[in-house]
Amino acid sequence: MEIKELKETVRQLFTEYLRVNGHRKTSERYAILDTIYSIKGHFDIETLHDLMLNEEKFRVSRATLYNTLILLLDAKLVIKHQFGNSSQYERSYNMETHHHLICTQCGKVTEHHNEELQELIAASPMKRFQMSHYSLYIYGICSKCATQKRRNAKINKSK
Repeated sequence: MEIKELKETVRQLFTEYLRVNGHRKTSERYAILDTIYSIKGHFDIETLHDLMLNEEKFRVSRATLYNTLILLLDAKLVIKHQFGNSSQYERSYNMETHHHLICTQCGKVTEHHNEELQELIAASPMKRFQMSHYSLYIYGICSKCATQKRRNAKINKSK
């Protein structure tokens, strides 16, 4: 799906969500939705706020961002992740299933695609439960932090 078509589809879904739930259809909400669906990958409130101001030239308060994100989460157009102490978001409509590798040293989050793992999870029997989607977080140390850790160990050993 092309980005223009994707943005139009999520705009229609959001409009319907706002109508059904009695919320106002504001230019700020649509600008936030459009910005989010321009981002590839994860973002936090500060990143979104900066993008709105600097790239979109659209001034919006953090309160409006938070409130709109709550609506977008409820509308299933955005997913919220809790990576350590940080809340990160990502668009959810028409997204490929992926897993998250989270470095416990530096906090870096990397998306990881593994079809074999996805097939295993999809084929796993779940008693009295019908899965709609899932999220998998894998914690460890990224290569950069592992290299630094080895360097520090060599330095400490030579002292």
